[in-house]
Amino acid sequence: MRILVVIPLNEDEKERLQAKMPEAEYIFISNKEISDEIVKSADIIIGNVPPEYINGSKKLKWLQLNSAGTDGYCEAGVIPEGAYLTNASGAYGLAISEHMLGMLLEIKKKLNLYYINQKKHLWKDEGNVTSIEGSTTLVVGLGNIGGDFARKMKALGSYTIGIKRTKGQKPEYIDELYTMEALDELLPKADIVALSLPGTKDTYHLFNKDKFNLMRKDAIILNVGRGNCVCTEDLCDALENGVIGGAGLDVTQPEPLPSEHRLWDAPGVVITPHISGFFHLPETLRRIVNISIENLEYFKNQQPLKNIVDFKTGYRVNKKKV
Repeated sequence: MRILVVIPLNEDEKERLQAKMPEAEYIFISNKEISDEIVKSADIIIGNVPPEYINGSKKLKWLQLNSAGTDGYCEAGVIPEGAYLTNASGAYGLAISEHMLGMLLEIKKKLNLYYINQKKHLWKDEGNVTSIEGSTTLVVGLGNIGGDFARKMKALGSYTIGIKRTKGQKPEYIDELYTMEALDELLPKADIVALSLPGTKDTYHLFNKDKFNLMRKDAIILNVGRGNCVCTEDLCDALENGVIGGAGLDVTQPEPLPSEHRLWDAPGVVITPHISGFFHLPETLRRIVNISIENLEYFKNQQPLKNIVDFKTGYRVNKKKV
């Protein structure tokens, strides 16, 4: 059994991983060292490798992603028939929800404008601001990331409304819970609309001019899922024409966002270059490593794996027998 590991582990983490299956051969490499040949030689892969390298593999039994998103890996023929795909859901909620909160406060308190003034050495009052307390937050996508953000917003005094793909039990930090069919009805009620959705055919350009026209004129949209969930040109129009009040974006379409794109200069927008997750917060990497180690033990013992991905939807499903 050959196990390829492409996430950065310290020596203690390597020992913990190897202890779960000591009889296996382990290859620890960086992303820069990944090759088609190495990928196709592995029975188990821990970490994201280019999907095109996996395509045609005859050995792969299980791929553990270091991302929550599964873009490219659920395409037909990428993962061999009978092999498992698991993601890192549960690892990113802390880092990304705090990033969302930071972007939101930057826009609501006009800190983006004051930073521009600071660089110009300009002492200038930018006028009224708005508050989180007493607001209504609509969280579209109530997984680990959306759930953590909703919990933080609830603690700060916002009325929280959640939208899930399927019906389920309402968490205590959510005041109202719906499925996607209620989106159009709920948008006019929200001061903040937070998106943490995967990129699927169902979410592609879900937010376009029709959705923006339903939102409040002072509403702020946050997107930390996938850039293609939002129609970028329609968002630019909405910001430039005052249809909505602002946008905090860690993801865009396209990525990287071209330097000449008008979104950079749209009023009320805060943009970061898809960095809210990854390993920028060390705790995120620690959580990914723990999921991987736990899942390797499950795999060895033929027990249900965590975070198994449904190839049809790209979402994780309940545990499934190996």
